[in-house]
Amino acid sequence: MLRAPDGSPAGRAERMTALHADHARAVLRLLLVLTREQRQTAEDLLQETMLRAWRHLDSVPAEPDAARRWLYTVARRLVIDGVRLRRGRPAEVHLVDMTWIPAGDDTTGTALAAHAIRHALGRLSPAQRSLLSEVYLVGRSPEEVAGRLGVPIGTVKSRTHYALRALRTGLEAA
Repeated sequence: MLRAPDGSPAGRAERMTALHADHARAVLRLLLVLTREQRQTAEDLLQETMLRAWRHLDSVPAEPDAARRWLYTVARRLVIDGVRLRRGRPAEVHLVDMTWIPAGDDTTGTALAAHAIRHALGRLSPAQRSLLSEVYLVGRSPEEVAGRLGVPIGTVKSRTHYALRALRTGLEAA
């Protein structure tokens, strides 16, 4: 079933292979810049860009520079769509789960400790509570939290340090 690369399945596959070989690295470099070096996101967007090129192969210009511009446009629009999608959704708020305090121990010390922790956590900002919850209660690594928040890992570590310091200050005041 091999026919000329005019629109036959073999010709489409050959054209797509050539498009990928000629332009994938350049499109990935652009996506890395647009996603602030988030490699996994950039690779996912590259894959979606190439998938759209495959679906609309007849729309991709034959001339190499024009084809690259077409791919850049698709990639840039995918990034913009992703940003709009994230902005359109409300920020997720993770409530601090206090059920980890042992229920079977009804001693006064446990009750006072639970009250002091609740009070100290209540004095933290919502961002600090959320960060401490992600790292210490949910058990996510600083790298995972940085990826979820879209900030550098150093920022997560710094914010965690200051949130713990504020929590300690709140516990000392209680």
